[in-house]
Amino acid sequence: MNKHQLDFDIVICGGGMVGATLTALLATDRHLKSLRIALIEAQILSPPTDEVDVRVSAISRASERILSHCGAWSLIQPSRRCAYQDMMVWDGESIAPDLNNTQLALHFSAASMAEPNLGYIIANNCVQWAALERCNQLGVTRFATALSSVKFEETHALIQLNDGRSITASLVVGADGTKSVSRDCADIKAHVKSYEQSALVIHVRTEHPHQHTAWQRFLSAGPIAFLPLNDGRSSIVWTTTPDHAAQLLKLDDVALAVAIGHASDYVLGDIEIAGVRAAFPLQFAHVDEYCRPRFVLVGDAAHSIHPLAGQGVNLGMMDAASLVQVLSDAHQAGASADALSELHVLRRFERWRKSENTVALGMVDTLNRLFSNDNMTVGMVRRTGLRAVENVPMLKRFFTQHALGIAGDAPRMVKAV
Repeated sequence: MNKHQLDFDIVICGGGMVGATLTALLATDRHLKSLRIALIEAQILSPPTDEVDVRVSAISRASERILSHCGAWSLIQPSRRCAYQDMMVWDGESIAPDLNNTQLALHFSAASMAEPNLGYIIANNCVQWAALERCNQLGVTRFATALSSVKFEETHALIQLNDGRSITASLVVGADGTKSVSRDCADIKAHVKSYEQSALVIHVRTEHPHQHTAWQRFLSAGPIAFLPLNDGRSSIVWTTTPDHAAQLLKLDDVALAVAIGHASDYVLGDIEIAGVRAAFPLQFAHVDEYCRPRFVLVGDAAHSIHPLAGQGVNLGMMDAASLVQVLSDAHQAGASADALSELHVLRRFERWRKSENTVALGMVDTLNRLFSNDNMTVGMVRRTGLRAVENVPMLKRFFTQHALGIAGDAPRMVKAV
C-alpha cells in the first residue's frame, strides 16, 4: 500500500489518562500537529460530577506540567484537584505522628523544597475527561469503539475495530492498559508477577482535618494511605491480602470505619465512611520490548507498578511526553511521517524510558517487599532506614525530587518552567 493512501499517520489505541494525554500532546506539538492523528477509545465520559470518583491518583509536578503543556490542565477545575503540601510515612510498629511530632516518621514537605506543593490528588475520571476534551478541542479523529486487532505489514498497520470498520496507519501506539490487545497483536510479552495483594479504595470523613497532607502507615500486609480531597474527605488506599480485602468489602460501614481507624492508628481520629468501596488486585508487569516496527507501547501497556509510591500514572505521563519529544525531534531533523514508525526512531524512546522505568519499578518493588513484611529483623531495618532518610536532608531531597518527577532524565516539557 502506498503511504499516501494510509488513513492516518499515528493511531493511539486507548484513551485513558495516558493515551488521551499523549494524543493531545501529539496534536499540539509544533512539529507533529500537521500529522493525521486518531484515537481509539470506546468509553464515552460525561463531564465529572460533584461526587469524587472512587479511583484517584497522586498527580506529580511533572504530570501537572505535561497536562499544562497540551492544554488539559486548565480543563480540570481547581475545585476538583487537591494540592498536598506534606506527606507523613511511618511504620506500623511506631506511634502515629503529627506534623508537630515527626521523630518516628518520614516527613516530606513542599516548603523544604521551595515548592508550592508536592502534587495533587485528583479523581482519575477528571484527568481522563480533561485530556479527552482537549483532544476534541484540537479536532482529533476519535473512534468511539474498541480495538479488535492489528496486523502489521511492511508498509502499514491494518487496524480492525469492533464496530466492523478497518483503518490503516503508519504508526500504532499501544496505550490500552494492562490487558493490552494491541500488545498481544504485536506479540510482545509482559513479565507479570502478582503481588498477592489487593487495594481497597474508599472515601472517608475523619474526625481531624487532613491538613492537606498525605498520610501512609506501613503494616505487615501492606500500607494504608489517606489521600486528601478538596471537600475535606480523604481517599483511602489500603493494600492488604486478597482475602482480607474481600472481608473488608463485606463489612457494614460502622465495622469498616473501625477497621480503617485501627489500621491507621487513628492518626486522623474517628472514621466515617463517605463513599462507595471497591478492591483491585495488584501486580508487577514489565515488557522486554517497548517497540516493534510501526508499533510502540506506553503506560500500563508497558509496565504496571505497585501503588505505594503513587507513581503509576506519572510514569505513563512521562512515557507520553518522552515519545512526543523523540518523534518531534526526528520529524524536525527531516524524518518523514512514515519514517517515524521505523525501529531506529522508536528504539530511542525505548532506551530512554525502559531504563527510567526499570529503576522506578525495581525501587518500588523492593520497598513493597521491605515494608510489607512482619519479620522482626526486616522491621528493624526499615525503621532505621526511615530515620536515616528523615535525618539526612540530601537523601530526603533526592526522594522528593523523584516523587515530583523533576529528577533524572526528564523530557524538556517537564524541565521547562
